[in-house]
Amino acid sequence: MLTPTPLMRLVTGFWSFKTLAAAVELNLFTRLAGGRTITVEQLCDEYGLAERPADTLLAACASLGLLTKQPGSNSYRNAPIAEEFLVADRPYYFGGQIRYCDERTYLPWHRIGEALRTDRPLTWDPDTQESIFADVDPRIRNLFLEAMYAASIFTARALGDAYDFSAHHRLLDLGGGSGAYPIELCRRYPHLRASVYDLPHVVPVAAEKAAAAGLADRIDTVAGDFFTDEKLPQGHDTILLSMILHDWDEATNRALLARCHDALPSGGTIVVCELLLNPERTGPPEAALMGMNMLVETEGGRNYSETEYADWLADAGFGSIRTVVFDAPGANGALIARKR
Repeated sequence: MLTPTPLMRLVTGFWSFKTLAAAVELNLFTRLAGGRTITVEQLCDEYGLAERPADTLLAACASLGLLTKQPGSNSYRNAPIAEEFLVADRPYYFGGQIRYCDERTYLPWHRIGEALRTDRPLTWDPDTQESIFADVDPRIRNLFLEAMYAASIFTARALGDAYDFSAHHRLLDLGGGSGAYPIELCRRYPHLRASVYDLPHVVPVAAEKAAAAGLADRIDTVAGDFFTDEKLPQGHDTILLSMILHDWDEATNRALLARCHDALPSGGTIVVCELLLNPERTGPPEAALMGMNMLVETEGGRNYSETEYADWLADAGFGSIRTVVFDAPGANGALIARKR
């Protein structure tokens, strides 16, 4: 029988997110790393909480599959997903993404109707700021880079599983942020070398991440702007655009793909990694809702379909276009194409 219960789940979706964000803010999952447990009483003592909120938080986290309760006891421990992705300093720690959304985009999303009516971003003001992070607290800017790293590092792993990079030797990560894709792909493919190309204030973060991963000898950085530099960096047989094209309108994306085509040698490969809409533009929800987030955060961004990307690649001069699919937080697939 048709009921409004699914609508209620949509209405209360933010309850789940804010519960998760609160637990991450408390470092609860890091406290429970390695199989450690906690009771309501211990949570009260260690975090200075009263019994009611402590009990409510643990019950809510358990209901969301983030904690498990020990049979026959009052102790909670991390569920596998929390142990893998919500413990600080783990390779695929996702906390950066959670903190960024909680601090930067959650409240602006409350005004989504305004974005729909005005077609203007909500997290910054194009009339007074040159770009999304111009004149922004450096802490928020760094939080964004950590969020992108958190979403990208596991996505890069999924891409490396779905597509074989063995035939490629020199990768250019265009707008590569803090270098998650090169780090993960170079770990998986020992012959691969990579360059992270991004704005001057970003590349030191990528260099630091690469050094921490022990890959400073295989991952370098190039400071620049892919819109204003005369040419894109040369000498790479593969260019990766990971979660880049959804930030811009169609004309801008077509121009950027043309620049990538010019920068690649004959037979070179381009990889476009995104949350892809289906050709009918009816889903999946992750891709469609990312498009809504582009209304909140960008001037012209939206999410595009696999078909649209394929058409743009063909028009830019690429051939042998195909799509690989996978399941990851930052993308659900990638289009692979070669320069004719």
